[in-house]
Amino acid sequence: MIETRKFGKTDMEVSVLGFGGAEIGFEEAPQTDVDKLLNEALDAGLNVIDTAECYPNSEEKIGRAVAHRRKDFFLFTKCGHFDGRTPDWTKASLLASIERSLKRLQMEYVDLVQLHSCPLEVLQAGEAIEALEEAQRRGYTRYIGYSGDGQAALYAVMCNRFDALEISVNVADQEAIDLVLPRARERQIGVIAKRPVANAAWRYGNSPPSEPYHTVYWERLRQLDYPFTHLPLSEAVAVALRFTLSQPGVHTAIVGTKKPGRWLENAQALKAGPLPPPEIEDIRKRWREVAKPDWVGQT
Repeated sequence: MIETRKFGKTDMEVSVLGFGGAEIGFEEAPQTDVDKLLNEALDAGLNVIDTAECYPNSEEKIGRAVAHRRKDFFLFTKCGHFDGRTPDWTKASLLASIERSLKRLQMEYVDLVQLHSCPLEVLQAGEAIEALEEAQRRGYTRYIGYSGDGQAALYAVMCNRFDALEISVNVADQEAIDLVLPRARERQIGVIAKRPVANAAWRYGNSPPSEPYHTVYWERLRQLDYPFTHLPLSEAVAVALRFTLSQPGVHTAIVGTKKPGRWLENAQALKAGPLPPPEIEDIRKRWREVAKPDWVGQT
C-alpha cells in the first residue's frame, strides 16, 4: 500500500499521491477511461481526489466514476470561477458554485473546498474567506483551504483561517520551499503539492512545447539542466516526484492523468523511498545558482 501522511491538523490521513482532475476535464477523457483509472487508483491505495469547478466536466466524471465509493477517499474541490472562466469572489457566487459542485459530484459534502488562485487583495478583503466559512457551517465541506502561490499563499497561511494549502512545489518551482512551507509547518496546515513533476517539461528537449501551460517550466529547465532530466523519462519523473515529496511540510502530491495505468506507474516509482539528501541538495543548489528573481510560483 502507498504511504500516508497526517494532513496538517485535520483528521485526514492522506496518500502521498493524489489524483488531480484537470486533465480529465480539459483533455476530454472518455468516461470509461476515468472509471478505470480512478477505481484502479483507489484499489491501489490512493485516497485523495482533487478537482475544481472550472475544469470542464471533471466534477461530473468523478461523480459518475466513484460516487458509490465515497467512503474510500477524501474529495477536494476548488471554487472562484463560476462560469469556468471569469473570477467571481462574491459570497453569493462562491456558495452557489459549491452547491453546484456537490450536485455535479453526486456528493452531500466534500472534505475540502479551496479558493482557486484568489488574488491577495481579495483574500485580504475577507468576503471570499467568509464564504468558505459559511459553506463549512452549512455542512458543504469539512475543511477550507487556499490554492495558489507567492504572497497570496503566504497570507493564506499566516491569516490562520485555513486548514489547507495547495501550492506549486517541484524542481522548476522552488519559491514555496523557503517562502511558504516553513510557515505552513509551524501552523500545521495541510499541504497539497500541485504540478509536482513540473509537467515533465524537460521531455520536449530543444523544441518549445505546444501547450502554453508547460512553457514556463520548459524554459526554466533548459537553464537548470539537471543531470537527472537526461535519464529515461520514467526514471526522471520518479526523481522529480520524490524530490517534491521529500520537502518538509508536503503531505500529498496531486498528479493528473487521463491514462489508465499511469497513476500506478507513479506509485511504483515511490517504492524507492525518499530522495537521498545529497540528491535533494544538488537540485536545491542548482536552483539557487540559476533561478532568476522572477522565477516565482506558477499557478
